[in-house]
Amino acid sequence: MRINITGKNIELTEGLKTAVTDKLSKLDKYFADDTIANVTLSVEKDRQKIEVTIPMKGSIIRSEQVSNDMYVSIDLVEEVIERQLQKYRHKLITKQQEPGEFFQDDYIDDDSDDDDSSQIKIQRTKHFGIKPMYPEDACVQMELLGHDFFVFRNAETDEVNVVYKRRGNTYGLIEPEF
Repeated sequence: MRINITGKNIELTEGLKTAVTDKLSKLDKYFADDTIANVTLSVEKDRQKIEVTIPMKGSIIRSEQVSNDMYVSIDLVEEVIERQLQKYRHKLITKQQEPGEFFQDDYIDDDSDDDDSSQIKIQRTKHFGIKPMYPEDACVQMELLGHDFFVFRNAETDEVNVVYKRRGNTYGLIEPEF
């Protein structure tokens, strides 16, 4: 796996680069040699943040960890990515999908660490009518329902969209891209 490290508001010392490389090299057993991991280290006030993004066929493995110590954040991010990989691997196996060229063959074929806790189980399904409305109206409806997101048909584009709450009492809009 190749690791690209960048920094925002932080000087990338050799110690930080070594810590990131050492931690993420533990993930080499999962990935093919040409898989790229993009790592961004940043500092915002007292928050030490690391973001790791690994683009893959049809999805993205991503983790963002924040703490008051960059080395703690680095440790946490590796653990989270490893858990995500276990879930992703299980999903590939249960759906009998092709893993592509991103994973080591040994990792996909190994079933020694499968357990029921990594399976995703849908517990409930809801059905509801989607009526056309404007994104602003969808935000109001979401607030009235007390939800963090709301699915609706956009009256302007006639596409299914999602509005969601963001930090700082702001809203986001998700639109499909074809």
